[in-house]
Amino acid sequence: MKVVILAGGKGTRISEESRYKPKPMVTIGGKPILWHIMKHYSSYGFNEFIVCCGYKGHMIKEYFVNYYVQQNNVSFHLKNNKIEVLEDVSEPWKVTLVDTGLETLTAGRVLKVREYLRAEPFLLTYGDGVSDIDIRKLVDYHQKNRKIVTISSTKPEGRFGALHLDESSHEVKGFKEKARLDQNWVNIGF
Repeated sequence: MKVVILAGGKGTRISEESRYKPKPMVTIGGKPILWHIMKHYSSYGFNEFIVCCGYKGHMIKEYFVNYYVQQNNVSFHLKNNKIEVLEDVSEPWKVTLVDTGLETLTAGRVLKVREYLRAEPFLLTYGDGVSDIDIRKLVDYHQKNRKIVTISSTKPEGRFGALHLDESSHEVKGFKEKARLDQNWVNIGF
């Protein structure tokens, strides 16, 4: 089963980083978020990826063009223009990078990669979020229930800690750090 990764948005909410690179290329621990997402799927045996590029997509393409050489020990034979890989430690991934446009919305990006999916079931995720979802359980649930689409969701955590105040004395009686909000479920993109 292939994994489609939406990596074309502009990243306006993290503009201090995405001004210079697309959100999926923001690094965590020296590796792009995109790499972490792919590593997570790969740990469940999903190694074929279709990345929907858009905003600064050339940077994603450059990353993968240079990936093999950057990840391995190599020797360069300059006289005959050859590269010798001394130790191959690359992931077993097939990565297809598709330019899906600068302004294309989610469904449009999926439509633009449909020829690479060959009408087979696929996984879809955002290129800017890492999770600990058990992908195998998700796929098993989807297949068992025979639905067209399965969406993962969560109730978001609050952005601020909550105080419990005594109304009359205005004393703090309790504090709850960033509690889950009692509001709508949100799509987490897995």
